[in-house]
Amino acid sequence: MSDGQSVQPPGEKMRRALAWVGECLADEPQRNRLTLLREAEIRFDLSPAECEFLDQNFGCRRRSQHHG
Repeated sequence: MSDGQSVQPPGEKMRRALAWVGECLADEPQRNRLTLLREAEIRFDLSPAECEFLDQNFGCRRRSQHHG
């Protein structure tokens, strides 16, 4: 039954992706967060729902309108 893929508990890929993004930002704070999130989505094979969660909660999108 070993097909080369390990079974991971729910949320494990997301946990690893967030830990990796955090480490990258700690090492290089100037790195673009959106670029890191996109790389994490691919690197950790996240589902579309997980990608949307990252975008909504950790992306660089404006959550409120800025003055000016």
